[in-house]
Amino acid sequence: MPVVTLDKLVALQRNAEDVRNICILAHVDHGKTSLSDALIATNGIISPKLAGKIRYLDSRPDEQLRGITMESSAISLCFSMARRMTAEEQPVQKDYLINLIDSPGHVDFSSEVSTASRLCDGAVVLVDAVEGVCSQTVTVLRQTWIEHLKPILVINKIDRLVTELKMSPGEAYIHMGKLLEQVNAVLGSFFQGERMEEDLQWREKVEERVAAAVAREQEKMLQRKADGANGADDSDIASETTASTNGEFEERDDEDLYFAPENNNVIFSSAIDGWAFTVRQFATLYEKKLGIKRSVLEKVLWGDYYLDPKTKRVLSSKHLKGRALKPMFVQLVLDNIWAVYEATTGGVKGKGYVKALLSLYEMVQLTNLFLISSDAGMLEKITKSLSLTIPPHILRSRDPRALLTTLFAAWLPLSTALLVSVIEQLPAPPSAQSSRLPALLDASPGASHIDPLVRDAMINFKTATSDPVVAFVSKMVAVPTSELPQNKRRGGKLTAEESRDMARKKRAAIAKAQAVSNEELPNGVSGITEALASTNLHGDEEMNGGGTEQKEDAEHLIGFARLYSGTLTVGDSIYVLPPKFSPASPHATPEPQKVTITALYLLMGRGLEPLISVPAGVVFGIGGLEGHILKSGTLCSQLEGSVNLAGVSMGSEPIVRVALEPVNPSDLNKMIDGMRMLEQSDPCAQYEVLESGEHVILTAGELHLERCLKDLRERFAKCEIQAGEPIVPYRETIVSTPEMGPVKTKDTPRGSVLGVTTSKQISVRIRVRPLPISVTEYLEKNIGATRRFYAEIKAAQESRGTDKSSEEMIDVDGSSDDNAQNLNHLSISDFKRELTEAFHEAEEQQDYLPDVVDDITAFGPRRTGPNLLIDHTRSRICRRFLQETQEETLEADRSLDTSASSTVSPETFSDKISYAFQLATAQGPLCHEPIRGIAVFLEDVTVSSAADEDASGRDNLGRLTGEVIKTVRDSIQQGFLEWSPRLLLAMYSCEVQASTEVLGRVYAVITRRHGRILSESLKEGTPFFTISALLPVASSFGFSDEIRKRTSGAASPQLRFHGFEMLDEDPFWVPSTEEELEDLGELADKENVAKGHMDKVRARKGLMVTGRKTVKDAEKQKTLKR
Repeated sequence: MPVVTLDKLVALQRNAEDVRNICILAHVDHGKTSLSDALIATNGIISPKLAGKIRYLDSRPDEQLRGITMESSAISLCFSMARRMTAEEQPVQKDYLINLIDSPGHVDFSSEVSTASRLCDGAVVLVDAVEGVCSQTVTVLRQTWIEHLKPILVINKIDRLVTELKMSPGEAYIHMGKLLEQVNAVLGSFFQGERMEEDLQWREKVEERVAAAVAREQEKMLQRKADGANGADDSDIASETTASTNGEFEERDDEDLYFAPENNNVIFSSAIDGWAFTVRQFATLYEKKLGIKRSVLEKVLWGDYYLDPKTKRVLSSKHLKGRALKPMFVQLVLDNIWAVYEATTGGVKGKGYVKALLSLYEMVQLTNLFLISSDAGMLEKITKSLSLTIPPHILRSRDPRALLTTLFAAWLPLSTALLVSVIEQLPAPPSAQSSRLPALLDASPGASHIDPLVRDAMINFKTATSDPVVAFVSKMVAVPTSELPQNKRRGGKLTAEESRDMARKKRAAIAKAQAVSNEELPNGVSGITEALASTNLHGDEEMNGGGTEQKEDAEHLIGFARLYSGTLTVGDSIYVLPPKFSPASPHATPEPQKVTITALYLLMGRGLEPLISVPAGVVFGIGGLEGHILKSGTLCSQLEGSVNLAGVSMGSEPIVRVALEPVNPSDLNKMIDGMRMLEQSDPCAQYEVLESGEHVILTAGELHLERCLKDLRERFAKCEIQAGEPIVPYRETIVSTPEMGPVKTKDTPRGSVLGVTTSKQISVRIRVRPLPISVTEYLEKNIGATRRFYAEIKAAQESRGTDKSSEEMIDVDGSSDDNAQNLNHLSISDFKRELTEAFHEAEEQQDYLPDVVDDITAFGPRRTGPNLLIDHTRSRICRRFLQETQEETLEADRSLDTSASSTVSPETFSDKISYAFQLATAQGPLCHEPIRGIAVFLEDVTVSSAADEDASGRDNLGRLTGEVIKTVRDSIQQGFLEWSPRLLLAMYSCEVQASTEVLGRVYAVITRRHGRILSESLKEGTPFFTISALLPVASSFGFSDEIRKRTSGAASPQLRFHGFEMLDEDPFWVPSTEEELEDLGELADKENVAKGHMDKVRARKGLMVTGRKTVKDAEKQKTLKR
């Protein structure tokens, strides 16, 4: 293969119409990297013989060891193809630039898929022909739908249907047809959900227009009555209403949404064998032989169409008249593929193949393509019929795979089929941005304040140097400083100065060795060893001792970016916008900084190539952003009216937390610096310091944690680090059970608590109750809406200068609340209506007052959680959270504003009570984990007369504030414990594909780790079962390794965070009856799983663990021998 030069790739960047930015997405082990190798081989970077084996884009040693991709990698490729501008003209050779990004398929690295998809315009989605649609397949298809990427489907590993499942061509055709239906069903579910949402929004707009029309007519009626005229007729209102509802809902056409081989957006391939084809390729091949136009053959080669061997006419299924003809795809395509496998590697050898051979004899009479026989000249006949030339040494080879791959590479090369489809089916950057960016810009923060010039430059793809520059940095990539282009020697030859410098170093080293050899023998031996160890035979290091080695091995961060408009040049100064930036307030803290671009790079997989400037529409690397971008960010040439592309959340938040500490305490600063660099370079990893002083890293899963620890030890911190036990998140809640103890205060409802401050000046009466399950689920589902409501209220308070310092959000573990991203735009009225319906759906709703939704004061924890603070005081001392209009909010703020009053009233402490509610729900009484699903009713707040009449009441407000917060928090926790408390365990949804031989072992491992099987289904046409289960996160560590060991690598699970599930055991339960005491003992430690979880968390947090004895059986202890 010819090697493509750097200059040619740089020249191709200037023509945006000839650029394609694509990413390869699939489930783990579906063949993404093998497919990438075949494409890389076309540019002469690797040998075609090594494609699928070298895994070029897996540059990390652990990626090569495990055989999976962990980081997304990009490479630029050149592809030449002959194209006709018109049907009459001769084909002209044209070059295209393919910016390819290979992404991971493991669920732990889903964030890498998000970073890759945002930078691209199209996606190549791979599906294993045997395993079919898996969990990550649905995830990547959803990602393409969210990012508005145009996908191409590749049905990969078709060779497994031949060699493993021993399918006949007809069976394989039926199997692939069902697989295609499964993929299209996933896309159809996305379309249906979006269509229903659009229909709902359209109906709401119609209702708003009708209500506005009725309001206008009523105003006219009142005006006419005031003027003494007659009122308006009902016909006027009816006509106005009819005019408002005349516009019908426009149905979107989903014809181009689905994958169909006749549309040439489906590719059939085997990446490991190096072949692929589309329906169009075979239509071109058979066009002259059958005398049928190619456009017609493209429509009938796939589907229930049959070829009449006598009349050479295409028949549909209803015209068969009982004849046993095979579909055209089987007869003209699959039979030939199967024949090649049989001729080279033995293929199916039996099942259905005799019929295939007999049908081939009939097909040869018709198409004269090639004849398969069992004589010695079988391969010769194949190559002659296909006009192929195979080298003699390949024909003489004893390796059947070498013959197979050579034959397919000459007949159906994978790179040709895939890249031609990419160029013809996927859009160029100009057309892609015009269709993708409007929706992305409208979803960005402060979309209405974006400068029209910036919006126009991005959507219309303006690349002039005078146009605004907008680039999105999806992640930061850590690269060793020695691998940067400026630190690499070019051409493999030393300059004269480098040669003299290397000779000088060697002479100094030899002289030092000779000087040491003249000394005594022991010292001489050690000295010679040191001298030889420090001698550099390559001349790449400086003679500066150990500091140089650290400098060479230091990591340098570069940005992985895409330019949307303008042209970026080295030396340009540009603003770096943080993820929370909004163009509505561009100078808000932290104010964006202006940085100078120090370097631009062309990403070439394992290497980087320097660039001077980059035009719009290109994926590239950028230097100079280290310390300015944490994970992702937007670059813009102007501050006012800029756009924040990083404001749209991507990927899921990490769930596994582990405390780290260095083995050598003196390496603590090294570890901290390394963790900060890891946080910048990994899109999903997070670093935080707990109140206890622990340094904690948050990762997406066990495999992700293992990779992060390896990077810390070997690349970033470069010191020995030991990890503690994983910190698993829990939730606390309450339920009502018959086994609950009696109420502590007689004649009061359960959960009622009267709290009195230490100074006896203020008393607060509250009641804690469990929320109905339907209400809790609704609140968790709409966390995004409550977050938006709170942000709007806070912005309004800041604009009026009435923001309270105690209204800050209480940050808890941040592990699960942040991943419940809800991008819907519910209005407050819709939110109140749906929340009221959720209360009515619950069986316990008769205990709640009908106006409970109107009295909601706050959500918690973090102002957005699934807990409610409800104001049921007579005077309604707290502001209502769900105020529908700004006038209501202003009026409520004025009524509650007590800053001008000199007396202390209950309204003075309204925000303090809300803050105490946030504290109480952020740390529950069981083990200081966040609370879920409770309602706190504020029933009365009483201020004693002594506090009210005291002239210095305002002076003592600081002391009273602390007392109120502590009293309310303790009262909520006390009311919480009057019910039956429960722990909620974090759960993984587990999906395992296993054959019948290892099915029992998979069940045994899941059961031993307290998992629960949800479903088990057999994939039709395969011997594989798909097992779905729920597994506690606390029991999941080591689960993947155990599954692989027990099944000898035949099964590999995929774990995805599912949510929290209640463990239906009271952690405070103790055996009381004689039977329980006899069976379980006094403590029942082995049976009470909930108490075990609670005690473990309390011990880790340094809290008191009740019932634990420091010393057991002290009289039996023995002293150690001296």
